[in-house]
Amino acid sequence: MDLFEQSSLRHEQAPLAVRMRPESLDEYVGQEHILGPGKLLRRAIAEDILRSIILYGPPGSGKTTLGYVISRTTKGVFINVSATTTGAAELKRLAEEARDRRAYHGERTILFVDEIQRLNKGQQDVLLPAVEKGDLILIGATTENPYFEVNAALLSRSQIYQLKPLEERHLLALAKRALKDPRGLGDVQCVVTDDALGHLVRIANGDARVLLNNLEFAVLTTVPNADGVRIVDLAVAEEAAQAQRVRYDKSGDQHYDVISAFIKSMRGSDPDAALYWFARMLYAGEDPRFIVRRLLVHAAEDVGMADPTALLVAQAAATALEWVGLPEARIPMAEAVIYIATAPKSNSVVSAIDAAQEAVEKSGAEPVPVHLRDASYPGAAKLGHGLGYKYPHDYPHHYVIQEYLPANLKGLKLYEPSDQGREKAIKERLAYFAQLKARNMTKEP
Repeated sequence: MDLFEQSSLRHEQAPLAVRMRPESLDEYVGQEHILGPGKLLRRAIAEDILRSIILYGPPGSGKTTLGYVISRTTKGVFINVSATTTGAAELKRLAEEARDRRAYHGERTILFVDEIQRLNKGQQDVLLPAVEKGDLILIGATTENPYFEVNAALLSRSQIYQLKPLEERHLLALAKRALKDPRGLGDVQCVVTDDALGHLVRIANGDARVLLNNLEFAVLTTVPNADGVRIVDLAVAEEAAQAQRVRYDKSGDQHYDVISAFIKSMRGSDPDAALYWFARMLYAGEDPRFIVRRLLVHAAEDVGMADPTALLVAQAAATALEWVGLPEARIPMAEAVIYIATAPKSNSVVSAIDAAQEAVEKSGAEPVPVHLRDASYPGAAKLGHGLGYKYPHDYPHHYVIQEYLPANLKGLKLYEPSDQGREKAIKERLAYFAQLKARNMTKEP
């Protein structure tokens, strides 16, 4: 029995989240950006002119629930399958039946595929002809970014709708409805205090399923008082839902989105935000080695020569993680996060190495100038290697004018220091050398 059948039968032993599935769009809570009055998707469902869609959003945001509402609202044969239990043979059979149903009876078929991201390429390809011809109207539900997980051909034939985590006002409305509705807990004599309800809403973190499961658990495990009433206070609610859920998938969207926010917070010199995203990754179980790798890259990429010490601090955090491990290593890692976030910023190193690689690709493989060649081995002097080389330490300021690039790249400028942090002094020093060189061009070797 699938979730749609459970919802239809309203079995008394079905989870509260299943029993409380809405029967119509008017009962559906949340996702106003795609289902509010006048929105295209709402009109398509209400007027029964739906085309293939993919519903993309976090757990508990209402993807399966919306599929159920569509099954109750639209005409035609509605079929529900889960990508975790179906195969190519079954999908092919369903596509053929949909073709025959349309050809011989004029009926359309709506196929709801839960966790569509779990279908492999071959299984997705089976659906493609039926979707393209209109034999099947596909509704795919996924928690993963469909642009990463669903075939481009199938995406191009579907409209993608992103569902958002439910807001606290949505969750509160769902909880109050469940407490009053006979389908839910309306027949149970219970009182849930405002503090308890607020805690359950916050701890659900936008997930309606988590909220309703915790609410049901809190109510049904509470012993009735002398009057037969179950009192759910804050202490009971905290015991029923002990740890806040953090939406995070170490191989999916959340992984990339959170690390992106982490890096951008450090780049934007916001230590508080950077620490928050760092703590969130640790809390969710992200691989700490992944985090220190990003610290190392960011220290060189976005701080760079403005404060070269940032790279050393990041390396120290990586070493601490290797030698100490978590949870203690979180402290030197946090120190690195703060140091990098508050350091002056320069991406001149990135520009320099990119320009250098481009110069290598575009220029010919010119020989190394004779005065720069290795003269340390026997016979090198007879070949003229090192002839004319000037040792900088023998000159004032440990600098002497001579050419270090191949002849065809003379005058090439790759590194452009910024005026941030320590790099400002580097910029001034290089400018001084450039002035010396400009005044003594005729004296170069």
